[in-house]
Amino acid sequence: MRVDLLTREFPPHVYGGAGVHVTELARVLRRLVDDLRVQAFDGPRVPGETGADPGVVGHLELPELAGSNVALRTMGVDLSMVASTEGTDLVHSHTWYANFAGHVSSLIQDVPHVVTAHSLEPLRPWKAEQLGGGYRLSSFIERTAFEAAAAVVAVSRGMREDILRCYPTIDSDRVHVIHNGIDLEKWHALQTEEERELQRLVLADNGIDPTRPTVVFVGRITRQKGLPYFLRAARHLPADAQIVLCAGAPDTKEISIEVDGLVRSLQQERSGIVFIERMLPHEELRAILDAADVFITPSVYEPLGIVNLEAMAMGLPVVGTDTGGIPDVIVDGETGYLIPIVQKHDGTGTPISAERFQADIAERVTRLLEDPALAHTMGQAGLARARAEFSWDSVGRATVDLYRSLLRN
Repeated sequence: MRVDLLTREFPPHVYGGAGVHVTELARVLRRLVDDLRVQAFDGPRVPGETGADPGVVGHLELPELAGSNVALRTMGVDLSMVASTEGTDLVHSHTWYANFAGHVSSLIQDVPHVVTAHSLEPLRPWKAEQLGGGYRLSSFIERTAFEAAAAVVAVSRGMREDILRCYPTIDSDRVHVIHNGIDLEKWHALQTEEERELQRLVLADNGIDPTRPTVVFVGRITRQKGLPYFLRAARHLPADAQIVLCAGAPDTKEISIEVDGLVRSLQQERSGIVFIERMLPHEELRAILDAADVFITPSVYEPLGIVNLEAMAMGLPVVGTDTGGIPDVIVDGETGYLIPIVQKHDGTGTPISAERFQADIAERVTRLLEDPALAHTMGQAGLARARAEFSWDSVGRATVDLYRSLLRN
């Protein structure tokens, strides 16, 4: 069985949860299928660098489309991918960036197309700020691919409900829940003196005080991640709390300006506000998480949230919004806390009462910062849950079982 994974992100070009998902899924699938190939963006990989495996083909944008809307340039890359899938038995696309390649490959090659839904365009209307008319094109691509796919994989129960609500013509039997996973060999508490020494350097270089109770946010600066709500809630955290924001890659100039302003305002009000805007290497991020006490995910839209699993694998309690796939991960009152939210039904996920949402964030984070024993107990429960429920091996086996069921039909 030959399977082609189609993806926007693949090492060394990974910037979000979908890229992490495809990277880890590919690692497992290489052991489970006869022939795995990855079709990715960003051109050919350089020999010797991460991701430069023989089965990885990197595609470049068409020079004829240079300077055009990003959605149109994406379609050009996708057509290059289609030509490269000749001879495959099944294609599996991830995110709208690769959905067009999967759909056309299915038509040209007459093979099943599996789509994994990491997010949904109808639930991200703020992307119109980023893509302009390209948002209408990305929405068309996603809808067409989802409605025609042989199977749609949802990474959480909440995501499955969203898919069926956004695309009601899809037969519910074609939508399967297969969670994201976590690599417990990469994400675990620091163990060696060498790791501790690196941690001391990382904390010092970033101005992080290891003696203060610390809450960490990790994520891109997008509307869906809800960072502005947390920054406003942070005013009400204990005075000795340290707030570490590993936040970069803003979607738009507008949200970048908003977040920068909120951070500066917070820094004027209190000490211990650390804003790290660069993409951190894995070992540096792990060092920061190991020094933290609480992890926060204030998202207003989150299909699952791999960062939550990473934090749990590090033994941290997670405070996350009760929306999307986050309740699939956090057991409220056991591995952390779910933040109640009542949201607008206009696709934005905006809290109807931002003040109530922010107050609930502050209350739950404070509860854990002021009770280290409770935070530790919840963190250990989260670690046990990550080990038992979210291994990549189980994700890979479930995915291959789906492939085989489609190829039998």
